Amino acid sequence: MSYVDGFVIAVPSANHEAFIKHANTLDVIFLEFGATRVLECWGDDVPEGKLTDFRRAVQAGQDETVVFSWVEWPDKATRDTAMEKFMKDPRMEAAGDCPFDGKRMIFGGFVPVVKLPA
Repeated sequence: MSYVDGFVIAVPSANHEAFIKHANTLDVIFLEFGATRVLECWGDDVPEGKLTDFRRAVQAGQDETVVFSWVEWPDKATRDTAMEKFMKDPRMEAAGDCPFDGKRMIFGGFVPVVKLPA
């Protein structure tokens, strides 16, 4: 069964291009280590809710854009092995400074329970 890692971050809007460059540098590593798909989605229609919302979840400021990302894996075992390699990969350090505040990132691993064909 497939496995999905999901991420939500707040990126300074001025760092749009830096974020794309950073993502392109690191996301290929996920693919190299077995991911089947990676999506990085720049917030376009992210409304403020009455109780909670994406912006609050990552404490996004007015000058920041919410990014919603996920990495699809064939299974959790592949993901676990890949993440261990990823964290030790020298390309991580070579990628330089992160164009967002990683302390405000929310993330988790998920088991799909409904999967409909396109």
